[in-house]
Amino acid sequence: MTKIVWPAGTLLAPLPPAMISSGTVDKPNVMTAAWTGIVCTTPVLTYVSIRPSRFSHEIISKNKEFVINIPNLALAKAADFCGVKSGRDIDKFKACNLTAAPSSKIMAPQIAEAPISLECRVLEIRQFGTHDMFLAEILAVNIDDKYIDNKGALRLEKAGLLAYAHGFYYTLGRQLGKFGFSVEKAKTIKKRRQRQKYPERIKKTALKKKD
Repeated sequence: MTKIVWPAGTLLAPLPPAMISSGTVDKPNVMTAAWTGIVCTTPVLTYVSIRPSRFSHEIISKNKEFVINIPNLALAKAADFCGVKSGRDIDKFKACNLTAAPSSKIMAPQIAEAPISLECRVLEIRQFGTHDMFLAEILAVNIDDKYIDNKGALRLEKAGLLAYAHGFYYTLGRQLGKFGFSVEKAKTIKKRRQRQKYPERIKKTALKKKD
């Protein structure tokens, strides 16, 4: 295999084309940003990097809070629209038929149609050339209950989440395995696959053993 060396660039992919909502429920704003991710587990820290020229930069700098909404296939067009249009010129919630729903811990609204919404409070703003990084603590996570199964497990593979890579949008494909699958024993893998394929059969067998 031969690799070609290019100059340093932002080719870290895929990334979530996250829809960053800010403002208030009565006066909401949203932009799309791919420069976001997790910083730390405890405390739960995240970040989003935004150009100072963006309208969202102005709002978040003032209010010190925002919501990271992770879009799915149904929100693909809205995610793109909110990345190219400015909230200074247009109400993007109205233009994209999005619902500004109240958050539980902050005043910034979440997008009701998004499968995942992370409520964030800004801890620090750091300036880095073209973008400023908003370091924030995740205060609450909002999940669409249609992706939670009857055992309370999160089944995000059913959400059709979006990914962004080198200027293009994609939906996530098939599930390859859970964290640690590379070191799982064959017997454990077989049992897990049976549970996934025949959940009702496994449930009935467990109940019989209980009786």
